[in-house]
Amino acid sequence: MTSLDKPTEATEDATHGAQDARAVTEAALFEAFGGVRGMVETVLPGLLFVTIYTINKDLHLSAIAALAVSLLLVVVRLAMKDTVKHAFSGVFGVAFGVVFAMMTGNAKDFYLPGMLYTLGLGLAYIITTLCGVPLIGLILGPVFKENLSWRTRNPGRKKAYAKASYAWGLILLAKCAILFPLYWWADTTQLGWVLVALKIPPFLLAVWLTWVFLAKAPAPIDVFAELEAEEKARSAAE
Repeated sequence: MTSLDKPTEATEDATHGAQDARAVTEAALFEAFGGVRGMVETVLPGLLFVTIYTINKDLHLSAIAALAVSLLLVVVRLAMKDTVKHAFSGVFGVAFGVVFAMMTGNAKDFYLPGMLYTLGLGLAYIITTLCGVPLIGLILGPVFKENLSWRTRNPGRKKAYAKASYAWGLILLAKCAILFPLYWWADTTQLGWVLVALKIPPFLLAVWLTWVFLAKAPAPIDVFAELEAEEKARSAAE
């Protein structure tokens, strides 16, 4: 290998920097969206509901079982002193579904609040991006310790957040385009099993696209580190 063929120190640093950026992006996405455990907590209550309802058509038993497992997941998180935001969001979603289904007496209405939330979230991703404040940037900015610095100081990163938000919005709206007709035309078990099947794949696609866009974007500006540096400089000057 000639000297021209050997990787330069700058090339190696750039490679390591890119790998570090991807690792940071992966860790941030894992934290923001809950990882494998978060996905399990999202799927399990609905899976239990539709399984029990498919077997015995008992709305009350199915709803109580789904709510009970959601609460159990929160208790397990608390016992392990782990973050409970994903488990709590699951409890609230299941609780709304249970209350709505009990009020109407229609088992399909267990899924309606979640479907409406998905529709609203999909629209929010699109609308906030059109307004210049992509929602995925608002979600991930604090995780990357950049807060809103990407809006004015990091245009390449803002563009990546816009692409990711459009991806999330379109994927969620496509999911709604499948589910809402089923809500009217299919029975409870058919709707339930389709919902379970559509829980993870669209989510993974959206997360993967977010990773692709952010991995190619400029590095985040650590505003917390900047504040600490300013504070140290101020203290030294005094």
